[in-house]
Order: sequence, then structure tokens, then C-alpha cells
Amino acid sequence: MSHFFEQLQTETQSAREQFLQIEQLVRGASGDIPLASYIAYLVQAYHHVKHTVPLLMACGSRLPVEKEWLRAAIAEYIEEENGHQEWILNDIKACGGDPEEYRYGMPNPATELMVAYAYDTIQRGNPVGFFGMVLVLEGTSVQLATHAAATMRESLNLPESAFSYLSSHGSLDISHMDFFRSLMNRLEDKDDQQAVIHMANMMYRLYGDVFRSIPLN
Repeated sequence: MSHFFEQLQTETQSAREQFLQIEQLVRGASGDIPLASYIAYLVQAYHHVKHTVPLLMACGSRLPVEKEWLRAAIAEYIEEENGHQEWILNDIKACGGDPEEYRYGMPNPATELMVAYAYDTIQRGNPVGFFGMVLVLEGTSVQLATHAAATMRESLNLPESAFSYLSSHGSLDISHMDFFRSLMNRLEDKDDQQAVIHMANMMYRLYGDVFRSIPLN
């Protein structure tokens, strides 16, 4: 078994540190954002989270037979992630927004580009690279989501039902990250490893742009 997870963390550290300095993330974690910004975040989250299961399915369909163990892991991810976009719409409703206004709407360009890049990597590049996106999204949840939910709930005076997505993912993704670490440490092909590293570094930039696109006033 390799120690690729540690290598992955090391080779994405710079991009991760820049990502964590984004003003929207810093202010969100401290509860220093208006309600409109939180709803704007939820809308963009909805527009990328609704692609999680389709992306996982696309990735699984493109894996070669020698990576059947990875396809089995994807099946577990699909079972865990199915329907989470509806949690986000419920949160929007609990914030006083109309979820149906956003269900069929268009995402910000930054969100659309991030999702398109993920599909392109799976279809045109190395599908294993998709796990770089998993690192970024789930790693961010572990570091920020539960804390941000608590601080924003207090500062915005919102009910707990307005934070089901953030609150659940902070704790849920801790176990997901343990699972992810074990998968990455089974990944021994150098091309696969470089594809995951490249995707993660790109996703810190692209996901960062999603946050930068959220207005703060």
C-alpha cells in the first residue's frame, strides 16, 4: 500500500492555503456575512451538488476493469450522496427563499465552469482524476462546514433547519475523508496519482472562484 494521500496533501498545500484565504470563506466561517450571501452560497452549492451523483456515475463508467475496487467505492459514494441537493433547497426555504426559483435556474459562470471541468476530466482525461475534486469538496467541509454553520446560525438568527447541508457535511465528511484516505493509499499508478494531484490543484482554483462569485453585500 502506498502513502499517496500524504503526497497528495503536500503537493496541494499551496493551493489549499490560498483557497482558505478567500474573503467569502473567512467571513462565512466567522459568521460575518449577510443573509443574502448565505442564500447565494446555497444556490451555487445546489447547482454543483446536483451533479455529484451524475459525476460519480460517469467516473465509474469510465474506469477500466483493473480498477474495479475503485468502482465499488464509487457505488458507496453514490449511496451516501444521493439526494443531498434537496437538503440545500430545504435550507433555502428555511432561510425564507423560494427553492423552486432556483431548482431550474442557471448557476453562476464560475460554478458552471467548475462542473464542466469535472465532466471534461472524466470524459476526455483520466477519470481517476475526479478524486481530486472529492478531496477539495470533502476536505473543505471537514475544515469549515460545521463551524461555519454554528457561527452563521447565531449571527443570522436562523433556525437549525436552515443549516442541514452544512451541519451534516461537516461531521459526515470526517468519515468520508477516512474512507478517501484509504482509497488514495491504494492508488499506486503514477499517472493516476498525478491526475488526482492536478485535479485537486485545479479544483482549489475553480471552487475558489465559486466562492469569489458570491456577493458579500
